[in-house]
Amino acid sequence: MALFNKALASIGIGNAKVDTKLEKAKYTAGDVMRGIVEVKGGNVAQQVDSIYVSVMTTYVRETDDRKVVEEAAVVKEKLNEPFTINPGEVREFPLQLALPYETPITQGKTRVWVATGLDIKQAVDPADKDYIDVHPTVMAEEVLDGVRALGFRLREVECEHARLTKYPFVQEFEFVPVTGEYAGKLDELEVSFLQQSKEEVEVLLQVDRRARGLGGFLSEAMGTDETNIRLRISRQQLSGLRKMLDETIRRFA
Repeated sequence: MALFNKALASIGIGNAKVDTKLEKAKYTAGDVMRGIVEVKGGNVAQQVDSIYVSVMTTYVRETDDRKVVEEAAVVKEKLNEPFTINPGEVREFPLQLALPYETPITQGKTRVWVATGLDIKQAVDPADKDYIDVHPTVMAEEVLDGVRALGFRLREVECEHARLTKYPFVQEFEFVPVTGEYAGKLDELEVSFLQQSKEEVEVLLQVDRRARGLGGFLSEAMGTDETNIRLRISRQQLSGLRKMLDETIRRFA
């Protein structure tokens, strides 16, 4: 019977189970997540080589003129050394994992989850998936509020494939001007956070000018109607942030 149970466990029947229990489901990027990872033994003793916990998200990548949704780990951590889980045994492992400041904010199409898995040789790896809400850092929220204050409305939020960045994606916040001086001048304004810390944020603004006249339509057709601007903003500059954003956008509008 033990041999039969072992054979079943190798295909995921009667296998060990894993369940992550977080203290809460809502976090701010930069917070430390705490909780417990519970491992329950199955029908046979199994050696667990590792428990791994990852914070995951999805992003869109264009390939061959079509869009493909892929997954990426924002952070991944191994919790333990190898151990044996006996039949029916329950073991708990403390979890303490810092969310990177660049963790995507769960707005629009963006979803973030904690993926927990057991690495068990010659068996289907048990896994657990827990969705979490991630709120922006103080720095990021100030930038987004500053853009709104200039008459822009947030239209869409999505992670898209990017090269030469810390992760294989960047999260884009797509704004459209609805009031103020930029209504009628810009088609949209995209905001991305390239790097963040508690004291500083690096922002990429993509200013998309509205076509006006023949020259404008030609510029739009050739893709030269967009301008990318990088801004590095410190906490000390927050009091003048709205003015800084306004002057920067106006220069390229």
